[in-house]
Amino acid sequence: MLLSGIFAPITTPFYPDGEVYYKKIEANVERYSRTPLAGIVVQGSTGEAVMLSNQERRDILKAAIAAAAPSKVMIAGTGVESANETLRLTEYAAELGYDAAMILTPHYYKEQMRQENILAFFRTVADRSPLPVMLYNIPQATGYDLPAEIVAELAAHPNIIAIKESGGNLDKVRAMIEATRSVKRQATVTDTFAAVTPRMLKAAVAESEKMSSELVSVASLTGLSNSQQSEPSKPGALLSAETVSKTLPSSSAVTMVGKLKTRQKEVGFQVMVGNAQQLQTSLGLGAAGGILAFACPAPMACYEIYAAVKDGDRVLANDKQERVKLAAQRVVAGFGVPGVKYAMELNAYFGGPARLPFLPLKGDEKTEIEKLMAGIKS
Repeated sequence: MLLSGIFAPITTPFYPDGEVYYKKIEANVERYSRTPLAGIVVQGSTGEAVMLSNQERRDILKAAIAAAAPSKVMIAGTGVESANETLRLTEYAAELGYDAAMILTPHYYKEQMRQENILAFFRTVADRSPLPVMLYNIPQATGYDLPAEIVAELAAHPNIIAIKESGGNLDKVRAMIEATRSVKRQATVTDTFAAVTPRMLKAAVAESEKMSSELVSVASLTGLSNSQQSEPSKPGALLSAETVSKTLPSSSAVTMVGKLKTRQKEVGFQVMVGNAQQLQTSLGLGAAGGILAFACPAPMACYEIYAAVKDGDRVLANDKQERVKLAAQRVVAGFGVPGVKYAMELNAYFGGPARLPFLPLKGDEKTEIEKLMAGIKS
């Protein structure tokens, strides 16, 4: 599966009493779905996943995907300390229709997290996971830094397709990209080389079937015979995806699924970074995109950096990067989840309170965030 572009690792809204505010999850996801974000990550670090019960995690996964547009890649954060529980949550995410699973490195028993332990954990999960697996490394939170050489070994597994690297070490980003260049796989993409997932294909087929049903209904009202309704040579008739595919020249690179044009693209192991203040440089090193906490309050500002780099406009990319550099550093790394949530409020997303042990921001902290976010709208 192709992973590229900017993803928002969404926050979890709470009521003042600490209960999950599911309606605000839906509202935020619906709004993110109207932005140029490539997709949404549910239950990452910014989502306060470690603060939630198992049932809350499941309910949040369900609420988020129900509100998401079919065109967005949906990634579920399903990593917990044990392989068994990780697989249970991953299987549930697959049932809901998620496209990939982002799995945090086990880290509680740090002294025992030797190379053989980590390799066994991820290989076992990847062997049994119904979803493609993305590794997730965030040493500033876990206290464990997944070594580049282990990443390179795991990249050879056919069901491990990517890593979210949030450590902020650009030398390591470069090393992982270099070490995994030999990994080559085929992925289904659109005719403009955007991601295509099974969820998108299912939606395209459903839309095609709905249109076909509506055309048949109209035809029956106008008195057309069954043969006339199903005759593919008649103007306006709707062909099935299978029929359309068969009618294309065998040499054509494009296949139709409903109205969705798809083709195959060679992709490698995909490195996604987690630091918006380093996005331009990371993309220049060969990163596929970013899963950025700063995209929660400022999805457009993050996307503009990505778009400028992809367009080869170095001057514009540098301007866009410099514009958000300090804000991304201070809001995300400096103030953490409460800072991200307050910045979201400034751009009309619902942020709300964070759960204890996070404390509410002080007045001077809010003022600093307001100054940092001035002019950064999304």
